[in-house]
Amino acid sequence: MTATASTLLVSDHVDGSVYAASVPDGAVTARLTGRHLSEHAGFLALPGGRAACVDDRRGELLILDPFGDELVENAIPVAVPAEHLACDPSGRRLVVTTGLGENAEPWSDLLTVVDLATGEAARVRTRAGEPGVTVLGGGDPLVVLRHREPGALAVHRFADLLAAPPGCPVVTPHAILPLPDDGHGDAQDPGSGRVFAATGAGVHSARRKDDTLVAGTVIPWESPARGWYLRLDTRRPALWTTLRGGDPDPLRWPDWTNRAWRHDLETGRTSLTELGPGLVFRLALARNDTVFTRVHPDGDELILLGSDNVLRRVPLPAMNGAPRHGGTPWEGVERRAVAASPGADWAAVTRGGHGEVHLVDAKTGHEATRLRLSTPLHHGGHMMLLSRDDGADGDLVGR
Repeated sequence: MTATASTLLVSDHVDGSVYAASVPDGAVTARLTGRHLSEHAGFLALPGGRAACVDDRRGELLILDPFGDELVENAIPVAVPAEHLACDPSGRRLVVTTGLGENAEPWSDLLTVVDLATGEAARVRTRAGEPGVTVLGGGDPLVVLRHREPGALAVHRFADLLAAPPGCPVVTPHAILPLPDDGHGDAQDPGSGRVFAATGAGVHSARRKDDTLVAGTVIPWESPARGWYLRLDTRRPALWTTLRGGDPDPLRWPDWTNRAWRHDLETGRTSLTELGPGLVFRLALARNDTVFTRVHPDGDELILLGSDNVLRRVPLPAMNGAPRHGGTPWEGVERRAVAASPGADWAAVTRGGHGEVHLVDAKTGHEATRLRLSTPLHHGGHMMLLSRDDGADGDLVGR
């Protein structure tokens, strides 16, 4: 592979391909086949321009080095289907939780912990469901699982989990902090040692004290809607999400409201920005812009929200098989994935079903390159844009 200033990782999780492409020219520098990455667990940025992800079919945690001689640096067996992926502030200790996969009810209670420095790994049983996870530093790392129904933040010592005997034993948390039952969305700020969990009531915060957690304030949404996705802004310490409102019936998705929500962790101020109706999914963080995609029967667009709060909209070509009126935005339809790097001014967005990725200059809003891949990127695929030393590894939860 040829090292470049920025590299785009593109996963076609349906076809089973992973591409590495140089930015901005879009040349494919490496490709993996037979690798079906977990779209839900996503990519996790690690120090040194590396990334972690989970092959949901082979049951392997992959450590990727798109700037190295070989794309796959390491592959470690883990329990699947992968739900969430997180690491401690050093990037050394990783945790993978399991979720539903292709099942209607929670069934797996397996959790895998991995120490990249020693190569050790262990699997334990916790609680069936779809737990979120963060791994706190500030001493011996703590694994914090965010459970639902009943809601709780469950605290485990990483060292205890790694030392578990064979046979996937059941482990009991040594501390529990109650949460509402509808938690969905996790983040942590390594600078302050705080962990955050999104619920209908707002964003619950807690800080580490010795080997336990102390509850902090609940950050209100300041809106009748709520966020289902939470991430840390490593450029200027803040939390971001999109507030989705309106009738929750998936058939009413074209009428869903969407507002960008940003909470400044230093000042405590919250700002809201209207994005428009339809489906707005994950967001990405470029050097000076926060990037969203909006899917709607009247036309799709890439949305660039600048640090000056100026909103710019870039129309996107339609997708065959896109969500339509009368159907849901999830089942059997195409979607879009978005990616950006806090160290670059590029934004990438997929065109699901067409095998295309639009690379947009966030400074101008103009498309610079269109990647045409050899697989269709059904369901929109998943992406990560990496720049060397861009600070993305300060966000310790897979995206």
